[in-house]
Amino acid sequence: MATRASSPARSRSTSAKKSSSRGNTRTSGSRKKTTTGSKKRPATSSSPENPVARALSAIWFGLAGLAGRAVRRIGSRLVDPANRRDGAGLMLLLCSLLVAALFWFQLPGQVSGGLRTGVVTVFGSMSYALPLFGLIMTWRTFRHPDRNGPAGRQLIGWGLLMLGTQGVVNISDGLPRPDHMEQLRAAGGMLGFISSSFIADLLTRWVAVPLLVAMAVLGVFIIIGRPLIEALGRLRRTGRGRRDETAIESREAYETPLVSEDDTPTQELDPPTVVDRPRSGRRRRRTGDPGGSREIFDIEAEDTPAKASGAAQDDRERTTAGLPKGFTVHEHTDLEPPQHEPMPARVEQLQLSGDIAYTLPAPDLLVPGSVPQARTEASDAVVSKLSGVFDEFGIDAQVTGYSRGPTVTRYEVELGSGVKVEKVTALSRNIAYAVASPDVRILSPIPGKSAIGVEIPNLDKEIVSLGDVLRSGKARNDHNPLVVGLGKDVEGGFVIANVAKMPHLLVAGATGSGKSSFVNSLITSVMMRATPDDVRMMLVDPKRVELNQYEGIPHLVTPIITNAKKAAEALQWVVREMDQRYDDLAAFGFRHVKDFNKAVRAGQVVLPEGSQRVLAPYPYLLVVVDELADLMLVAPRDVEDSIVRITQLARAAGIHLVLATQRPSTDVVTGLIKANVPSRLAFATSSMTDSRVILDQPGAEKLVGQGDGLFLPMGASKPVRVQGSWVSDKEIHAVAEHVKAQMEAHYRDDVAAPVAEKKVAEDIGDDLELVLEAAKLVVELQLGSTSMLQRKLRVGFAKAGRLMDILETRQVVGPSEGSKPRDVLVKPDDLDDVLANLQAEG
Repeated sequence: MATRASSPARSRSTSAKKSSSRGNTRTSGSRKKTTTGSKKRPATSSSPENPVARALSAIWFGLAGLAGRAVRRIGSRLVDPANRRDGAGLMLLLCSLLVAALFWFQLPGQVSGGLRTGVVTVFGSMSYALPLFGLIMTWRTFRHPDRNGPAGRQLIGWGLLMLGTQGVVNISDGLPRPDHMEQLRAAGGMLGFISSSFIADLLTRWVAVPLLVAMAVLGVFIIIGRPLIEALGRLRRTGRGRRDETAIESREAYETPLVSEDDTPTQELDPPTVVDRPRSGRRRRRTGDPGGSREIFDIEAEDTPAKASGAAQDDRERTTAGLPKGFTVHEHTDLEPPQHEPMPARVEQLQLSGDIAYTLPAPDLLVPGSVPQARTEASDAVVSKLSGVFDEFGIDAQVTGYSRGPTVTRYEVELGSGVKVEKVTALSRNIAYAVASPDVRILSPIPGKSAIGVEIPNLDKEIVSLGDVLRSGKARNDHNPLVVGLGKDVEGGFVIANVAKMPHLLVAGATGSGKSSFVNSLITSVMMRATPDDVRMMLVDPKRVELNQYEGIPHLVTPIITNAKKAAEALQWVVREMDQRYDDLAAFGFRHVKDFNKAVRAGQVVLPEGSQRVLAPYPYLLVVVDELADLMLVAPRDVEDSIVRITQLARAAGIHLVLATQRPSTDVVTGLIKANVPSRLAFATSSMTDSRVILDQPGAEKLVGQGDGLFLPMGASKPVRVQGSWVSDKEIHAVAEHVKAQMEAHYRDDVAAPVAEKKVAEDIGDDLELVLEAAKLVVELQLGSTSMLQRKLRVGFAKAGRLMDILETRQVVGPSEGSKPRDVLVKPDDLDDVLANLQAEG
């Protein structure tokens, strides 16, 4: 009794001493491995008592281990040592090489001739293909031993495959009998005779051949360990048109978090964002055992019996193979992109004003994206690298699972008791060094979990197609016309957003980060889901080449605006449109334009007597500015005032702004604009300062680019990492041509700013020549400096200041900014027009 009581105490004291230093930890680790190895040896050493037999066994297994490691080194395949079958793999390799030497290289000698005769008698003409089958099985045994299952399964599978194949060969060669041995050897051999003769004699050859083919196919499925029902289901899904990778164009525009669908609470997003997580066929529950908690997967009621019997067991084997005990791979078996099915009936044929039948674009105009993967070898390798970093620095932390997204994978790290979170977060650079990736982002904690998230980019990224997002369940069930497809989160769930609930969005990121791709996805989403009576758009493209493919679509309220000065005037028109809508809402007693539209359609709005006005529903007005910096450069005060007024009041009027810029600096995204644009979408930025300008917090500087973004909807405390959806130019052209074929664009005539009355030339007076000379100097030198006019024109300070004020009223220069030179608003190419206008006034 005393001895038994002292053993646990001794083990506790020993473990405490082992954990005191890094050196002791490594020593204990090696000692533990030695002990573990000694426990596994008795099964091998107890079988042969003879020392010679033990030596031969050690040599055999040593050679088998070397061969297995050499094969697994190709592609860095990791296999749990407990599952390796290197001895069987080496035996298969030697047999395959022997048969290949007999039949492929005609090994000379009497012994070789006898062996060749024996093999060809049994296998017939298939003997020449036996080495290929053996090498395939050797490769599978070395690299994927967990997939082979028990040895009996492989024997049955290969036996059925050989019997079926050689039986068909024997029938095709005329069913030779053993009394004609040479013909039998040239046909299917004895195996072919055994499997074909009885069936062919009893049921005729026409029945025997299909039965033998079915036997061979059954053998193949037994070898690979897949139920036949599951394989037929996959073939049926493939027949309905699954991935067509060749249809996806070059994805140079972009190539990017995470809670599994288990019993743990998930992070709830605010109303502007809806995350559609595909149903997984499994749920996770924890059970206690003497070794600690472990993960097991239960099959839910809706799973088919075939999945419950075969696929679930095989998935469980693959999930835990090569990973620590208790490790969880958050698999998503139903992450297949939605099929090309018709859209809901409400959008098949829509009646527009004027008795126009409008058909929305077909879903198949948008091609599918990449097939998602829940687990890869590269992700498994990262798990071991992270564990190695924690062991090296002596931190009691364990990687307990990961969720793989399109561009990044989030690894869950759980800490031991008494371990500070800062110990893990401080290792960000060491982790980046270990996984050979500079874009490592640590999230502590994961929302809804007591775990730290380590987000590491995938080596094999997936393409998120806009078509897959719009065909998801949440997008199809939400009939709001302003629902757009954002992309996928780190868990692989589809993320959509309702622009009407944002209600305004600021999009920013460095060049090439995916900003323009998002703008294309947003506009294409509106064209796919909304009619021109539902949504009208105003597109501002100062760069002139980003949005020209949308020219002429019926959703536009005005031609695409490419002039920055006209864009400022168009924003002022939006303010006037907003005021007009609010006048109607106030006059008829409604608080939102949506309620007003319902009442108008139902005929419940009564106009005053004698009014000649015809009421019509107000469509949503979506204003997209692709480069805000160009507008702020031309007319910063006017643009800022218009944006602030729109963002403060336009929500109830059904007017929404999307402002995009690749220069997120404080002079472009001012404090007033940030205060009134509540929703933000940040793509990769070049510095933490830019990230703080967009999100008011760091994080965007850690993104990997090419569509990887952080979405912070209105009311959310932390951003959601999203891989933006991608739509190619070919798809955009197809959708735009479809909507343009439905109806022509009808532009508003009142968008242009009213022509202001020309200022009286009294301010010029007799100084026309000086004004013309001053305008010429300022425009040619692109320098709006009063001191420069003093020197060049030889006038006093008062006269030079007056000339500069005259040029400001003619919009040649911008307003005064203290001691700084004024901005010159006119380019040298437009100088002749400016001089002509000044002369006309004079």
